[in-house]
Amino acid sequence: MTDHSQQSVASPPVDVVICTHQRPELLKVALAAALDQDYAGLITVHVVFDRSEPDPALRRDDELRKVRVLTNTRTPGLAGARNSGVEAGHAPLVAFCDDDDAWEPTKLRLQVEEVQATGASTCATGIRIRYEDRESVRLATAEEMTLASLVRRRVMPAHPSSILVTREAIQGPIGLVDEHIPGSYAEDYDWILRAALAGPICVVEKPLVNVMWGQSLFSGRWKTIIEALDYLVDKFPQFGQDRHALARIRGQQAFGYAALGQRGPALRTAWRTVRLNPAERRAYVAVPVALGLVKAQTVMSALHRRGHGI
Repeated sequence: MTDHSQQSVASPPVDVVICTHQRPELLKVALAAALDQDYAGLITVHVVFDRSEPDPALRRDDELRKVRVLTNTRTPGLAGARNSGVEAGHAPLVAFCDDDDAWEPTKLRLQVEEVQATGASTCATGIRIRYEDRESVRLATAEEMTLASLVRRRVMPAHPSSILVTREAIQGPIGLVDEHIPGSYAEDYDWILRAALAGPICVVEKPLVNVMWGQSLFSGRWKTIIEALDYLVDKFPQFGQDRHALARIRGQQAFGYAALGQRGPALRTAWRTVRLNPAERRAYVAVPVALGLVKAQTVMSALHRRGHGI
């Protein structure tokens, strides 16, 4: 006979939050992967429909695998939807998965084991990026998941679909997802920076999340992206203390202006970027786009094929 009390200690319940917006086929894949974990404990998936009609047929109430269907009751957008999902649950552990990603079957089990072994409140894994017929693996170490490293470069495995966090931390020192970020862009980056401020982040150095690159709902929303990046720079003084980190942000904004066809702001921001860090390649990528020599989408497609973003 199974000792349920011992099992609950070794494999505590996990709340999984999947936010979705009119992508039913992708959602089915993400949901199936979350339910198909080899984890012995209870998994409750909270599917949060943001500005879209919920699908009650997704509900499930098995003993160890449950699905709850709800709507975003907070600020419209990804940040509010994530927080609606967090607040709907009660499990001591919380995990996120985007509706266009899918977990490997061992993901939760290995993360829970790592959290229990290290005592860390937050845990990330590696990711496998898939774009068209190509794929690439991105791994990170715990040393790369420090605040200084995350400010200097946006460590790609620090992806929302790879994150597991204790409820005590996300409803305590780290806090919920920031709903004030313009358009919810980079809300995950903002959150992981706060997680690093709150304490060490442990890592399972295996590609346990399959990320479908290029499916982002932010594709082409450059005005919102530029505003959100300004918001992050204003919020975190660490960017102003690291010229290379600030140059990365300004380089992204220069490309954003170029993609919008705003030649003047693009060239001026590219020049600011070079002054901060002459080696920041984003500035040099933005210039030909601003001058109309190459299309922004051509650049983005080339980067996605290599498993990168701007």
